[in-house]
Amino acid sequence: MAAIETRFRSGLLFAIGSALAFGCSGPFAKALMEAGWSPTAAVTARLAGGALAMAVFATVVRPGWLREARHHARTVVLYGLVPIAGAQLFYYNAVSHLSVGVALLLEYTSPILVVGWLWATTRRRPTTLTLAGVGLAVAGIMLVLGIVGSDGLAASHINLVGVGWGLAAAVCAACYFLMSDKVGGETSDDTPALHPITLATAGLIFGAVTVAALGLTGAMPLTFTANNTVVAGWSTSWLVPVIALALIPTAIAYTLGIVGIARLRPRFASLVGLSEVMFAVLAAWVLLGEAMTVTQAVGGAIVLAGLALARQGDRSEPAETPAVTWPDAPSQVTTAANIEA
Repeated sequence: MAAIETRFRSGLLFAIGSALAFGCSGPFAKALMEAGWSPTAAVTARLAGGALAMAVFATVVRPGWLREARHHARTVVLYGLVPIAGAQLFYYNAVSHLSVGVALLLEYTSPILVVGWLWATTRRRPTTLTLAGVGLAVAGIMLVLGIVGSDGLAASHINLVGVGWGLAAAVCAACYFLMSDKVGGETSDDTPALHPITLATAGLIFGAVTVAALGLTGAMPLTFTANNTVVAGWSTSWLVPVIALALIPTAIAYTLGIVGIARLRPRFASLVGLSEVMFAVLAAWVLLGEAMTVTQAVGGAIVLAGLALARQGDRSEPAETPAVTWPDAPSQVTTAANIEA
């Protein structure tokens, strides 16, 4: 029991650290786009820079990562295409049709998709506490984002095209949690499973290539500029937000997230990921001067209450939950995934 609790605590720290890192992406990306960058260009720079940083790190701490990635090529391709490239592009397309708040809310319906997927595939109904935690966390997100107010939802300017893009981003986000859960165990043929560092590195490389190809072929606008950007009220080179995007919400965030999810149940990990919105609000306050309102603070408290409730629901479930399989992924229940030093 002590080992389980230790694994949970360390996984929770990794997951929260990942959410904090992911939450920093908005202000830095916004700085680039206000300087004339297109969304596709910002995503390309973010993924390419993160891939470079991770490649250097992986080469030092896990020299055989490239060979390992080739051995798990299908998983790497799916991970780079869906949770990495897909989630970024679909979200930015949603933003082009909806307000940022509504687009974020749609993407963060992913925990509901994770709960539904596991319910359908394992034939185990989530506990009432888990379902209540999901509902409470989503309600808190709506308050943090300002979706619910005196004008209700009517002021959000929802349109079906944007909703479609936002839900597509939610599917990609759900895949991130489900696929990251299949790391660190043993495969069905007793060969080592894909290591978190290898998955993050190779996935970022493939995701960067995919997004860049969409821009270079003209499928999506690809515009870069060398204009100065404004971060935290200071005018600075475009390299500052690009480097920050590559390291903090990309290389660091994906690595911490994969390791954290491998130590937690994917359903609860996806709920912890909701805290990214609170961190994004805090980052916007620090870097962009956008202060948090009383309503947002109340919403943040509700999100935390929802996470606690969902965790209590997870505790009450049987330990022997059937594993959810994914193409070219380990079929056994994940064990703790430790980064090798």
